[in-house]
Amino acid sequence: MSASEFERIGKRLFAEHLVGGNFGNMSVRVGDAGFFIKRTGAYLDVAGEPVLVPFDGPAPADASSEYRVHREVYKLTPPLAIVHAHPPAAIAASLVLDEIIPEDSEGLMFCPKIPVVTGAPGSQEVADNVADALVHSKLVIARGHGTFTAGKTLDEAYIFTSLAEHSCRVLAIKKDFF
Repeated sequence: MSASEFERIGKRLFAEHLVGGNFGNMSVRVGDAGFFIKRTGAYLDVAGEPVLVPFDGPAPADASSEYRVHREVYKLTPPLAIVHAHPPAAIAASLVLDEIIPEDSEGLMFCPKIPVVTGAPGSQEVADNVADALVHSKLVIARGHGTFTAGKTLDEAYIFTSLAEHSCRVLAIKKDFF
């Protein structure tokens, strides 16, 4: 894992308006040692060294505040990478729906049901709920907060993030037409 991979995916997330400011984070599993995660307050689209968080014990003070979610997901699921973003249409949909059923072809093909879970940002509750949902799905939306996606690579997790936003935009546009 290199800092340049984090920067490359961060730039894509910014280009698609899936994150803003220094919000969002991503991580990559490192065998049994733990995972590298974005530093708290760091911009996703700027090179910077991620911090190593062990699977057990305290997390470094400069780890992203969402390290609990990443830790729980890695403990319960096999993915090697996680992306957490704040896509606006997906967040809006999560405020009014308990699950999102995409109607576009890509959404139907790759994630026919997107679960919506509860829990305050950075809390153990959201960590547990997101991890439980990702056991059965590649993406989940934390109500009013954002998407968490899991994949074999950061690229795959990014694609699921983009997919969630696209599917939610299609649903919103459809609603306006009918």
